[in-house]
Amino acid sequence: MEFVILAVVIALVAVGAISGLVISSRKKKQLPPSAPPTAPTITAPPAEPHVGDEAETPREEPRRTIEEVGLPPADEAAAPVAVEEPVAVEPAAPGIEIPEPTEGRLVRLRARLSRSQNSLGKGLLTLLSREHLDDDTWDEIEETLLVADVGVAPTQELVERLRERVKVLGTRTPDGLRALLREELLALIGTDLDRVVKTESGLDTPGVIMVVGVNGTGKTTTTGKLARVLVADGRSVVLGAADTFRAAAADQLQTWGERVGARTVRGPEGGDPASIAFDAVKEGIAEGADVVLIDTAGRLHTKTGLMDELGKVKRVVEKHGPLDEVLLVLDATTGQNGLVQARVFAEVVDITGIVLTKLDGTAKGGIVVAVQRELGVPVKLVGLGEGADDLAPFEPEAFVDALIGD
Repeated sequence: MEFVILAVVIALVAVGAISGLVISSRKKKQLPPSAPPTAPTITAPPAEPHVGDEAETPREEPRRTIEEVGLPPADEAAAPVAVEEPVAVEPAAPGIEIPEPTEGRLVRLRARLSRSQNSLGKGLLTLLSREHLDDDTWDEIEETLLVADVGVAPTQELVERLRERVKVLGTRTPDGLRALLREELLALIGTDLDRVVKTESGLDTPGVIMVVGVNGTGKTTTTGKLARVLVADGRSVVLGAADTFRAAAADQLQTWGERVGARTVRGPEGGDPASIAFDAVKEGIAEGADVVLIDTAGRLHTKTGLMDELGKVKRVVEKHGPLDEVLLVLDATTGQNGLVQARVFAEVVDITGIVLTKLDGTAKGGIVVAVQRELGVPVKLVGLGEGADDLAPFEPEAFVDALIGD
């Protein structure tokens, strides 16, 4: 009985111990109550290291004197490069051109001339070489001359002389016919005419040349090229831009002048042409220039008022001294229409010479003969291209040689 009671007591004690352990374990697993919120903690950055904090203790090392230090070889030493601020470079002024000599210029341009004129010369030689020169053949010769704008009266004269000379000649060899035709064409064009462009007034004033012509003949360009011709012959030039009705005329002429070192006198657009021409001559006198070239407006010959103004320019210029040359610029491709223009200009101003432009672009070389007959003045200059030095003094022999070929 006592044994049973002891076992029960021991069991009760064991159960109590186990219960206490369980309760103690549960109490350890419970979380503590949450604390009330507090302000955030700010962490200060680490303090900056002080100078020398991590410095290594200096050690004694051997030092070399300046005499012991060797210099690098001269070829290895890099030369110092100087760095400069960029400087804006102004464009260089265009240099003054030196025009090619005018002597023999037409001969040098002969090939260009002959390409467009061969239809006249070769056509005549072919017709004259026929075995029988009947009336029909002579009619064809006359027609060839008329188509080339030789003119009615000069054509009739040439045909009559050729008929007489062929009869006397007898045997007609190619060389004989060529020599005959060359001689007659030279007589028709004229070899005794004064074709020199006058640039000396005989006084203390410069020579004055006025250039006239209708629109589209290349008048302003011809004036600029004529300046080159004069400069090539050793003369100093002043240009007068009296064409105030065309906006680009003065600029164009000034560009031509700058290329050869010639001064250009100009005025406002739409200004008085006579006043500008007067000032140009005055400037030429002051500078001691040899020649003053005056470019006038391209007058339409149907506008009487403008033609009267051209006469005014001439009268105003002559207050300084005589007008040495009045050159009429004609487009060779206009043919007989150019003669109509020539007549009107001759009535307003005394034409002293003719400049035929675009002669290389037409087969109507006979206009040289026709215009000379119409005005009674010689062709002095011919234009044979668009190049700056394609204006040449007219030489009858070179021109005829280009017409008939070799």
